Amino acid sequence: MKYLFLIVPIIIGCAERTPGNFSTVKVHTGMHFDALVDTLVSKNIVESPVLLRLYARVTGDDRRIHAGEYSLQQYSHWKDALRTLTEGSVVTFDLTIPEGLMLQEIAEKISNHVTLSAEDIYSHISEPSLHKTWSLPGPGLEGYLFPDTYRFPKGVVLEVVLETMIEEYKSIWTPDRIARLDDLNMTEGELMTLASIIQAEARIEEEMPRISSVYHNRLKLGYLLQADPTVIYALGSRRSRLLFAAIDSVADNPYNTYTQLGLPPGPIAAAGRLAVDAALYPSEESYLYFVAHPDGQHIFSNTLQEHNRAIQEVRSIPSTRP
Repeated sequence: MKYLFLIVPIIIGCAERTPGNFSTVKVHTGMHFDALVDTLVSKNIVESPVLLRLYARVTGDDRRIHAGEYSLQQYSHWKDALRTLTEGSVVTFDLTIPEGLMLQEIAEKISNHVTLSAEDIYSHISEPSLHKTWSLPGPGLEGYLFPDTYRFPKGVVLEVVLETMIEEYKSIWTPDRIARLDDLNMTEGELMTLASIIQAEARIEEEMPRISSVYHNRLKLGYLLQADPTVIYALGSRRSRLLFAAIDSVADNPYNTYTQLGLPPGPIAAAGRLAVDAALYPSEESYLYFVAHPDGQHIFSNTLQEHNRAIQEVRSIPSTRP
């Protein structure tokens, strides 16, 4: 009969309410299991702490808890809560880095999800020699924090974010792309610099190989690239129009491709896969010039005379800006 009285309390203890709302639980590295159970009880997530402690210690699950932030349902079965904690099913968030962003803009995106400010993040990631830490061409990390959508656990630290983005960048260098780089007789840094300019110029993805061909042709002929985005980068802030006075104000800047021959010292923004492939595989055309049309496309020309006519054509189009 005494066994019957031992079983009854356990059965009563197993009774569970209907699951309710979700509560946030933060598990810190090194957190004692008893302290975690107390938290689960205080937040009404489990109502059977004795069973939870006993089961976890017998199975060893009390040593398999993953640190992180969890969203657990109130009045859920203690086994469900334990399973979530041992599987490490932490709360996650998506970080989307669009193509064409500069480091300062990427810092702002990251700051929405980590404990550092955009200013502190930018101060760190703009360190000129930081590329050496990650064995990147450089200079710095500009152009090497790869644009994509990433999923991170809530509370992730900056270094993990950077490492993930850089590893994604490195993964694009397949054997075929590396071989093509050798065919072009370009370094990885030169290619990424060109890809970043293509990314900044193109509004329509299908035009990327053609834009690439213009720059490849100009490089082969020893012409100035005269790429507006490089001057805007030298100026340090985005603008919709680039005036000659602005170009002249940074005439000695190595990123000013209106005054400096060849490619600038490094990338000016984060180029995506399409821009990288466009830089690797330009279309086989003889164009040397292009000008942006208000509809987002470009008018391409073979000669300066044709180019000047295209400029006049674009300027004659009524502005739709307020």
